[in-house]
Amino acid sequence: MRMTKAEKLLRELIALPSVNPAFAPAGDAGTGEKLVGEFLMATLKRSGLDAQRHPVFPGRENIVARLIPRQKPTRRILLAPHLDTVGVPDETLLRPIRKNGRLYGRGACDTKGNIAAMVTALLSVAQAGPRPARTEIVFVGLVDEEYGQCGSRALAATGFKADLAIVGEPTQLRVVTAHKGDVWLRLETRGKSAHGARPELGRNAVHAMAKIVHLLETEYAAQLRRRRHPLLGHPTVNVGSIAGGTQPNIVPAHCAVGIDRRTLPGETETSVRQEVRAFLKRHRQSANLGNAKTAECLPLDTPLDLRLVREFLQCVGQTKAAGVDFFCDAAVLAAAGIPSVVFGAGNIAQAHTADEWISLRSLEAGTRILARYLQSLP
Repeated sequence: MRMTKAEKLLRELIALPSVNPAFAPAGDAGTGEKLVGEFLMATLKRSGLDAQRHPVFPGRENIVARLIPRQKPTRRILLAPHLDTVGVPDETLLRPIRKNGRLYGRGACDTKGNIAAMVTALLSVAQAGPRPARTEIVFVGLVDEEYGQCGSRALAATGFKADLAIVGEPTQLRVVTAHKGDVWLRLETRGKSAHGARPELGRNAVHAMAKIVHLLETEYAAQLRRRRHPLLGHPTVNVGSIAGGTQPNIVPAHCAVGIDRRTLPGETETSVRQEVRAFLKRHRQSANLGNAKTAECLPLDTPLDLRLVREFLQCVGQTKAAGVDFFCDAAVLAAAGIPSVVFGAGNIAQAHTADEWISLRSLEAGTRILARYLQSLP
């Protein structure tokens, strides 16, 4: 199998680390999206596109490139993958390896594969033509999706508008119009310390929390399974972290857990907090409830009757829209008034894994679909 333009570009992207600083040791100068951003700027400018940097944090910038139509634009399509990846436990993940029809490497699936597909498709229109007559195509490489989505939030805060955003994520080439939201909560129990030899003199905060964790993972989870969305199924709860006490011979006076609560359209952070409080009260459990995230991660539920959504579905050859469990930048853009769908090569099951990979067949198919769609724009 010969190397295509999309594969070549993906290999170059994988070799440039862009680990989100939230997942790297403090002070690690090799993290962040700078190297990938600079590479994309050069690539886009060489092809004659108007490419600019939009600062989000010091040294971390969204990359924005525009394909100007032949006439005054009447609509705008946004291509929006993210530039950052999760951490790299093994440096070999930065050396792209092709094996058995797959390309391995950090970001291959999530989501440098879709950067490569989107940029390759965009450049094919820019270089081979003809450009759309009245549709402006904007590519935005977003920073910080893997942590706080500050890239998409910064873009939305500028008042940027588009008629449709295609957010690049691994969806197995399905057009996704709905995804779950995410609320992170922190629960704390307080007790009273005492000598481990006389536990009856204290109040064990870990024991109190253990009761709460059991209730959340059993009865509360069952309660959530009775609530369903046609594309997303039911909401979920996961107690993902716990910390309490200092040493075995001291009755612990404090315990805290971190909770991941995936939400459906219609649910908000406020409604989830109220629901958890009511659940604990009903079961006569006492705990302090706080937030573990500063920005709300809303679910996505883009209407299927929007003309541009129907046109994209038709171009992909899909009769029904899909939903996914994970959260991404699409909901942030949609909340800012930009109708958004999620689409891309790869399978989310390979994202964040120790041997992350993407099917080259999927990469090429995604590139062809995007190129065909962009070439069809009026």
